[in-house]
Amino acid sequence: MPPKNSDEDPLEKSGITDSGVGPIFRATGIVSVFTMLSRVFGLIRDMVLARVIGADMLADVFFVAFKIPNFFRRLFAEGAFAQAFIPVLGEYREHGTNAAVRELVSRVSGTLGITLIFLTLAVVSFAPFFAALFAPSWYFNSPEKFEATTSMLRVTFPYLMFISLTGVAGAILNSYDRFAVPSFTPIFLNVSMILAAIFATSWFDRPAFALAWGVLVAGLIQLTFQLPFLRRIHMLPAPVIDWHHPGVIKILTLMGPAIFGVSVSQINLLFDTILATFLPTGSVSWLYYSDRIAELPLGVFGVAIATVILPSLSRNYASKSSILFSETLDWAITLVFMVALPATIALMMLAEPILMTLFYYGDVMTLFDMEMASLSMRAYASGLIAFMLIKILAPGFFARQDIRTPVRIGIVAMVANMVLNLIFLSVLHFYWQIGHVGLALATSLSAYINAGLLYLELKKQGVYLSGGDLGRFVKPLTIALIFMSVILLFMTINFGVYNAVGWEEIDGLGRFLRLMFICGVAFVGYLAALWAFGVRYADLLGPRRESYPHG
Repeated sequence: MPPKNSDEDPLEKSGITDSGVGPIFRATGIVSVFTMLSRVFGLIRDMVLARVIGADMLADVFFVAFKIPNFFRRLFAEGAFAQAFIPVLGEYREHGTNAAVRELVSRVSGTLGITLIFLTLAVVSFAPFFAALFAPSWYFNSPEKFEATTSMLRVTFPYLMFISLTGVAGAILNSYDRFAVPSFTPIFLNVSMILAAIFATSWFDRPAFALAWGVLVAGLIQLTFQLPFLRRIHMLPAPVIDWHHPGVIKILTLMGPAIFGVSVSQINLLFDTILATFLPTGSVSWLYYSDRIAELPLGVFGVAIATVILPSLSRNYASKSSILFSETLDWAITLVFMVALPATIALMMLAEPILMTLFYYGDVMTLFDMEMASLSMRAYASGLIAFMLIKILAPGFFARQDIRTPVRIGIVAMVANMVLNLIFLSVLHFYWQIGHVGLALATSLSAYINAGLLYLELKKQGVYLSGGDLGRFVKPLTIALIFMSVILLFMTINFGVYNAVGWEEIDGLGRFLRLMFICGVAFVGYLAALWAFGVRYADLLGPRRESYPHG
């Protein structure tokens, strides 16, 4: 345990903290706005990628080569490390001096940094092995694809080192209630890839390699961008390698089961990728494009809520505020249902027009590509509620430094996902040649298993006690969803949205304007129905006793 904090908190001294109404809701709003901005640039990026590489062989290669460093990032840096680091950092802030916190940051950044350097050197040196691990079908059946994947991996993998350290910086800033900067940082990746696709593809015989270099440059920019903000809060000490520091030891101890827990979801992704490489060319790309759209609400709202509540729950647990701990979880669950249910309906009803508006270009993307991607997009969208619930239920365990329970639950979900993968892929590919949809559907169903077990365990442990807020909203939420669905159905029929051929004949701007109008009217109708049946803005502000910053 760090020594008792006798220093004045520089945040309080500067007047940054706030105890007003709804600060946790405001903090979530800040993260959501910047995350939405990042996602908008992400959609522009994917539109450019669809124009430049489409869904051909090199597109599949790039998506696999990009997925490998992201696999390790989610496994170690943003997954197991974040789950272990943030609660320990919160404990040091609650009970230790500012000097002790800076020492922890110094030791953690130095120890993680040297680990990432050796890992990067290992993967770059043995790139063929890792390429074969993620794409075994290409190793045996497609030498050209495998060679391109190996070469591209040597460019994309060093991105892991930069983005992992960026994740450390972001975790520190979030713990100090500086949510805006980490939420804005991902924009640089999207902008870098857009610029690479537009201006650098002509420099390469294989245009997809320009995107790989764009990824690497983005990682360096993202890390550099956050450093001045760390210095501003006096959290940029010189990195020191120290495996024996008590804080480092505690983080490593927590990371043990956390790595195993996070590896559950990453093994699922790895398994999905391996199976997708055995499917027809284009399958990896169809899954990528559909997943990108289905993940939009998750990335904007689910991640935003999770980002805000983990430091909050950690503080509540450290200060033994059990009632506020439960109220924060209750607020998050309620907000997830208010956001995820309408998003699910919209994504499923508008899957094909959304994909055609964003990605359909007749020279590199065909109507067949759109049809295949829309099927997997609906399968992913069906699991949106579960994906978002996992994001906000898991912090209920991580904040209490309980990593083992989510691990056990994750193992059950992993086994279920693998079994469902094999069943759905076999049936759907054999009878209808849409095996990629089976992968997406299995992912969604296993997510419901994961979320359900997390919820039941929180209730069983007595951590989540209330559950009253959601019950108050069931009636207005149900009526609002029905009203929104009727609006969507009426407008899509009258605007010809379900007629792919007719939608194809409309120019890109016309598609975009029609789609925005349909979504806008449906969204306003949803909000109006909620208001008409008694839901008010003040109902969504969150626990009023929590202290959060202005931004």
